[in-house]
Amino acid sequence: MPEKQNIEYKQSWQDEYLKWVCGFANAIGGTIFIGKDDGGNAVDIEDYKSLMENIPQKIRNSMGIICDIQLHDENGKKYISIQVDPYSVPVSFRGRYYYRTGSTNLELTGVELNEFLLKKAGKTWDDVIEDRAGIQDIDEKSIAKFVEDSKEKGRMPDTDGLSATQILDKLRLTEHGKIKRAAIILFGKDPNRFFPNIQVKIGRFGKDSSDLKFHEIVEGNLVYILNEVFVQLSYKFLTRPVAFEGLQRIEKYEYPFAALREMLLNALVHRTYMGAPVQIRVFDDRLSIWNEGTLPQGLSLENLRKEHNSRPRNPNLADACFKAGYIDTWGRGILKIINSCKEAKLPDPDINEMDGGLQVVLYKTKQGEVTPQVTPQVTPQVTPQVTPQVRRLLSVMTGEHNRQDLQDKLQLADRENFRINYLQPALEHKLIEMTIPEKPRSSMQMYKLTEFGKRIVEILEN
Repeated sequence: MPEKQNIEYKQSWQDEYLKWVCGFANAIGGTIFIGKDDGGNAVDIEDYKSLMENIPQKIRNSMGIICDIQLHDENGKKYISIQVDPYSVPVSFRGRYYYRTGSTNLELTGVELNEFLLKKAGKTWDDVIEDRAGIQDIDEKSIAKFVEDSKEKGRMPDTDGLSATQILDKLRLTEHGKIKRAAIILFGKDPNRFFPNIQVKIGRFGKDSSDLKFHEIVEGNLVYILNEVFVQLSYKFLTRPVAFEGLQRIEKYEYPFAALREMLLNALVHRTYMGAPVQIRVFDDRLSIWNEGTLPQGLSLENLRKEHNSRPRNPNLADACFKAGYIDTWGRGILKIINSCKEAKLPDPDINEMDGGLQVVLYKTKQGEVTPQVTPQVTPQVTPQVTPQVRRLLSVMTGEHNRQDLQDKLQLADRENFRINYLQPALEHKLIEMTIPEKPRSSMQMYKLTEFGKRIVEILEN
């Protein structure tokens, strides 16, 4: 049996592995096998008698927990199993907290540690009472706008004649007469007075992030931000091509409005509010939205692209936004973005975990199209493969690069996304080539531009 999320193999015991015990206890539990190699084969341990005495004592003395430790025999070879149960309370090892995620044992610090401790206490960040705030810090105009928005979907309880405090009560945003953090985020007059970075940064760039043209910062409560960000995008950052249907003037966004709205809502509802602000980057050929906060345990980037359950980081915010009709809380956000791009005949969006958060990228170029500069000089057979993803890959290639180097340059964490949408198309159309083609899976494999690829890069740059 290979190693996986809740199984770890070690050929011999070291006290360092107490961190793994702590990580399993804080996550979903797991088993550590002492005396097995990475393939799960018994290798025998000679000091098993002393280990059977010492390991339980070390676990109990350093963490205050008890594990089921058993001695096994496989064809005359001894090995030990340490069964670690998940604990409902936080477990520390020498004052530090560890957490098992995937096949990695992480030390929790900063925001991650704060969220972990709250979760173990049955709380989330947005559910905590903010003792510094009172009803005087709530903007009643924002509540009125929220209530008005909710009428379209009809999910909001009847609020006619209710005061601001009573409406917050109905939304479960107060406790014992005190304001919760979620109320400040949604309706606060000045949320940044209580929590830093309750804002959205919007930057207009040229070809890449080093070429900043201008930027704006939108700060305020969620109700205000949701509206103001689109005002800024519409009038300062995005062009709106004009068409006419009869005598009716029609203005359309460069990107599907439904996709942009869903991306912004996802970022605002699921972000870590003690971290960096939401960041929107508008380039010549793409637009990205990034928010701090990794995916929930057990939810992968692949899962996001198909039907999945909703697991909000900030459930109070999510519930209020559901009642307002802003979101559905059925885990359909990413699917809506993907479908909106398909309807607009745009490439599928890129979805990546990077810099401790999640980034979604929309591409402006329609499928099968290239820029006007490319078309006159490239044969029709070439046109389809010059997608925005392939163009980005070609633009960062300056010599020979391994796979990880290219992913780092493109800021792509998802290896499968990079292979399917970037590397494979470029290889298939002979824009790049392997340095060791006879051994495609070699650990020394590098990639470089072909002469044909160099010509395409030259055309794109001109």
